[in-house]
Amino acid sequence: MKKNTDKMLTFMREFLTVFLPKQRKSSPHTILATKQVWNMLLLFVCSKIGKKVEKLTFLDFTQEIVTKFLDETQQLKNWSPATRNHRLARIRSFFRYSASIEPTMAIYLERLRNIPLQKDVNKSFVLEYMPKEAMAAVLRQPDANKKSGIRDQFYLVLMYDSAARNSEMLSLRFSDFDPAGKCVCLWGKGNKPRNVPISDNTIQHFHKYAKIYHPTGDGTIPMFYTVRKGKKGEMSPDNVARFLQQYSNSARAECPGVPDNTYPHMVRRSRAMHMYQAGMPLEILAQFLGHDDPLTTLVYARADNEMKRKAIEKVAALTGLVEPEAEEAIWEDNDEMIKRLLGLS
Repeated sequence: MKKNTDKMLTFMREFLTVFLPKQRKSSPHTILATKQVWNMLLLFVCSKIGKKVEKLTFLDFTQEIVTKFLDETQQLKNWSPATRNHRLARIRSFFRYSASIEPTMAIYLERLRNIPLQKDVNKSFVLEYMPKEAMAAVLRQPDANKKSGIRDQFYLVLMYDSAARNSEMLSLRFSDFDPAGKCVCLWGKGNKPRNVPISDNTIQHFHKYAKIYHPTGDGTIPMFYTVRKGKKGEMSPDNVARFLQQYSNSARAECPGVPDNTYPHMVRRSRAMHMYQAGMPLEILAQFLGHDDPLTTLVYARADNEMKRKAIEKVAALTGLVEPEAEEAIWEDNDEMIKRLLGLS
């Protein structure tokens, strides 16, 4: 049993510190997300079977217990089917790696392959975003008199202004923000950098935030961090999702247009839609968002029914369409016809 335990812990360490960063060339966000889901799973399994982490073996990760972890955590954290499937993929990736190192471990991977993916609604033609007034209401909610409120407000203001992905926000370093050049360097998918212009208003929020959270000006520290055991590490996605939903709930009291269920990516989509509605061409919008395939950005054109309606009305006015004249009823002033219709003759 000890041999199996040592082997699992060894595989886990090599998977996270060698395979993902050095061989797979995974982004820091991917590695962090993988660590987070495994931390949750390890704690869950320990609590269910009464073992310490260092005593766990491959045998402990059965199909039943991993399924139970996904079910209970999905309900607790309100995961979407897509998020649940993503977490399952990260769990399977470790077992896939272990099987590639030692083929006898393939049996454990095969057990997890029997866990079905959860079906989700096809949202390829549906775009969830907040109207301008709803987004503005959410951005007003953090209490600027509190330290955490200053952080949360700057986070949301910067995310909206730059249309950044949540992963891009969380991987930011203090040096990535350039107030003099009025831009921020975002590290997108595949560690591809792009410089995004930012507004004077966002820069004002930055100076207020930096004075409190980055007094030393150390550019290597994460822009948004939490302190654990005296060390500053990247803030977790769950923390962002939590305070965004909290502010959305309070904003709904003053603006009913705020959706019931909000999430970080909705802020990015809202900003992109607002820029498109303001006249930004889709080609430039694709570059702003960091899309490799410009066709991805067509979803904003498909989703904006208001712009479509205005275009239709404009075309109708140009073509000079007129209402058809009403036809005169053939029985009007015809008593004999009316009698026949009523069966009186």
